[in-house]
Parts: sequence; structure tokens; C-alpha cells
Amino acid sequence: MIELKPEANADWWEVEALLDLCFAPGREALSSYRLRDGIPPVPGLSLVARDESGILIGAIRYWPVRVGGAAALLLGPVAVHPTHQGEGLGAVLIRDSLAAATANGWQRVMLVGDAPYYSRFGFDKLEDVEMPPPTNPERVLGQDLVPGAWAGVAGRVTRWDADP
Repeated sequence: MIELKPEANADWWEVEALLDLCFAPGREALSSYRLRDGIPPVPGLSLVARDESGILIGAIRYWPVRVGGAAALLLGPVAVHPTHQGEGLGAVLIRDSLAAATANGWQRVMLVGDAPYYSRFGFDKLEDVEMPPPTNPERVLGQDLVPGAWAGVAGRVTRWDADP
């Protein structure tokens, strides 16, 4: 049995250890981390998954950003412990958290990732959205949480605390 719950402050270092395990060294040098640095994850949307013994086996985080001044969610990272990969836990984390984002009134979500994987969750390439370099524009994906939410939204992705 797996329990999903919102990430709490007490989960922070366990989640960081899972991310270190699942991602290459230097992950914090990615451009998306510059958008997250010093900004807390969105409460209630960032989830953790624990197995029946209470061990952390998965996590997903969301961060507020601005795209050309418009509010958006930046999904990521999402991580599943190697011993539980291939069981569908990543999909559960993504689907449940997207439903929570919609229920909490967010209109649009974006990420940097592999289109073949994320397209099954409704993500498409964002044509006029520019992540800070060095980000491959082909990997900048988005999804409307409200119909038409990305229409007319364009420009650079900036920190939430930047002037809109």
C-alpha cells in the first residue's frame, strides 16, 4: 500500500536525498533551479509517496513562476525511487498533483522534460515560452489546466518574486 500526502517541511531533506539518488550530480546547476532558489514549493501540490513501512519512495514538486508576467506552475522534479520505477507511481504523482493544481485554481502548468513521456499527461511543446539558458526549447512543455490558459501567454520564464 502506498500513501500519498502533501509534502511537509519535515520531508524536505528526505526528498532532497531521493532527488540526489534519482538524478545526475550537478542537478542544481540546471536553469530551472535558478527559478526555484529561495522560493518554497507550492503548498498542497508538492506530494510525497511512502510505502507501508513509511519509507519515501516518490516525490513531485511544483514552483510558482511567471511567463511574460502571467502566473504559471513549474512542475518538477518528479522522482521515484529506483526500486519502485516502472510501477506507475510517477504517473499517479503527476495525475493527482495536476488535479490538485486545477482544484486550487491554477490555470497553466509547464515543465522541462521529454515530450514522448509527458504528452500522455496532456503536455505539448510551448512555442513562445523561453526558459533561461541553457535549456533546449524542444523540452519546454505546457498544459492548460483551464481551456485556453496558454493562449497569448509568451515570453521569458522568470522567478515568481520578479516584477510582473
